[in-house]
Amino acid sequence: MESEARDWVLPDEPTPVRLMNTVWADAAGVHDHLESPADVDAWLDAVGLDRHGTPATPGDLVTARVLRDAARRLAAHVTGDPRPAAASATGNVLDALAAVNAAARDLPSPQLTLRDGRLRPTARARVSPVRTGIAQVASSIIELFSSRPDGDLLACHAPGCVLYFVKTHPRREWCSVACGNRARAARHYERVRSATRS
Repeated sequence: MESEARDWVLPDEPTPVRLMNTVWADAAGVHDHLESPADVDAWLDAVGLDRHGTPATPGDLVTARVLRDAARRLAAHVTGDPRPAAASATGNVLDALAAVNAAARDLPSPQLTLRDGRLRPTARARVSPVRTGIAQVASSIIELFSSRPDGDLLACHAPGCVLYFVKTHPRREWCSVACGNRARAARHYERVRSATRS
């Protein structure tokens, strides 16, 4: 699929959730929207993070995928989601925390130095705009997991879904209407099947 024509999953979710949802599933299995540096470019563009025309490198792809998998591992921990495909990452919660914090360190921030007996601000070594964008997402992930009440971030438990979503309505149970319909259809099918076996 061409990255320009890509239909990113759940575009109304917060940026960290949109990154987590670059892993998705359908009847053919689990898929990954971040397979190339161009995919990182397309995703950053889709969420409105300015790359200043700088293309992602293979290293940026690795960083984005590590950050995404760490966020999914943390989401699985917070939501109690046991599905292996939903977590999308090996390692434990402490590894995931370290990955998010490492990515956030790429945010450009002034440093304080001593020159000629005076304290002065100086710029940190320049980080590419792509790395800065990824670092901004890492910072948003920190904000997502530290500021939301438990229960706001949920795993979609519709059949075959591996997405996460932020609960925006008290009755919301699934990431999308389609998943809600699939879950209701599966429950109905199971009730009918159980009744015919009795």
